[in-house]
Parts: sequence; structure tokens; C-alpha cells
Amino acid sequence: MPNHPVPRDQQATSVPQRYDAWRALRDDADDTPLTLFEHLNELRRRLFRSIIALVIGVLASAFFTGEILRYLIRPYGEELQVLGPTESVVMYFRVALLAGAILAIPYITLQLFLFIAPGLNRKEKRWIYLALPATTALFLIGVAFAWFIMIPAALGFLQDFESEIFRAQWTAERYIAFLTSLLFWIGVAFEMPVVVFVLARLGIVGPQPLLRNWRLAVVLICIAAAMITPTVDPFNMLLVIAPLLVLYLLSIGLAMIAYPAALRTDRRARR
Repeated sequence: MPNHPVPRDQQATSVPQRYDAWRALRDDADDTPLTLFEHLNELRRRLFRSIIALVIGVLASAFFTGEILRYLIRPYGEELQVLGPTESVVMYFRVALLAGAILAIPYITLQLFLFIAPGLNRKEKRWIYLALPATTALFLIGVAFAWFIMIPAALGFLQDFESEIFRAQWTAERYIAFLTSLLFWIGVAFEMPVVVFVLARLGIVGPQPLLRNWRLAVVLICIAAAMITPTVDPFNMLLVIAPLLVLYLLSIGLAMIAYPAALRTDRRARR
């Protein structure tokens, strides 16, 4: 019996091929089976590239970190004290790390998407496309909100608190740690609504679980506020808790809008 040659297009489709990074962005879900070690190797590649982007961002921001430091201490109004020989160097690179992380966040987010993209269909990828620039924009909005609204209120209260008894002479370590922690984590918290919106649109998270677990959410928000604020005073904790609660409520509203009606009807039918 003669052997007929197999057409090239059938040969290409008969053997499953792994997606490369950019093909994963535009094609449908990849059904190619991968072992655990292959998944870990792919994750290692994405993490390595993210770390390289962070290092490049830190090195680039190191050239103008001095200007950033002068801008950060402007609300304080005078030079900061250092209590150790290396404290000024540590604070310099802490600010450089924060600025480098802000510069690298879009690329790091892209690497995360490239890692999960082979398992998503085109509809799911479309929502991720919309979320990528939105998360970056919301992070910057959160940083601006913390700098222009939260920090002036916090510094004004702390500097004037019992000024007849206490004289505000803050060290660079405490002041810079307070600012950088608040700026970064408030920026991250502002990304929560768009993340919940995308998860709800994909049917992963619904509004009902968010509503049912609001007490747990309040407890977690209080724990997060305690970790974000380097001080233990209740004023600064409330300053962080209030916008986080508002963002959580906004996330519930967006989940109600984004959750697919078909899944909502299916859950009602099961009840």
C-alpha cells in the first residue's frame, strides 16, 4: 500500500507546539501539556526578567534620587537627622528602590500576564489587556492620593500634636520609612477595584462572597493598615483604613456590574 505524503499544515497541527511569549498574547488557550518542572522553569524565567527590570529601574532612578529626596522632605520643612553613619546611604537607596519599582511595575505586570496567558482564551485575554494599563494608572493615582491628601493631613497632625510638650525632630529613617511605605502600599491598594472587576468578569469572584465576608475583609484591612503604617498610633491607621474600606466597597459595586448574568442566573437556578 503506497504511503502518501502528509500535507505540511497537517504535520504542523499534529504535533502540539508550546507558545512563545508573544504568540500567547494573541492566540487562544494553549492545550500543550506541561510538567511541573516546566511550569516552574517558566515562572523562573518571568521572575528573573522582572528582577532585571527592577534592577534597571533602580539604577536609572539612582541618578535623580537626590531630587526625589529633596521633594519628599519638603513637607517636613527642614533637614532630617541621621543617627548612624550609614543611615543616609540606606535611605537614599530605599527611595531609589521605590522609584525603580514604580518604573518597573508595568513590565513586571506584563511578565505576570505572559506567564498565565497560555491558559486563557481570547475573551479572558481581552479583559486582561484592558486591566494592564488600568492597574498602572490606578497605582499612580493611589500614589498621588497618598502624597497630596493623606500625607499632608498626617504630617500636620503629627507635627502639631501636643507641640507645647513635644518638639518634632524626626530622623531620616522614620520619616522616609513612613512616606515610602504609605506611598507604595496605597498605590497597590488602589489597584484592587480593577483586579476585582476583571476577576468578576471572568466569573472567578462574584459580589455575593464579597458581601458575605465583609467582616473578614474589615479585619484583614485593619491588619494591612497596621503593617503599612510604621507607627502604632490610631490616627495613621485610620488614615489608611478609611480609603481601603472605600476601595473595598467600590470593588463590590464593580463586581456587581461585571459579573456575567449567565453565571448569576445559573447560581440562582441551583438554589
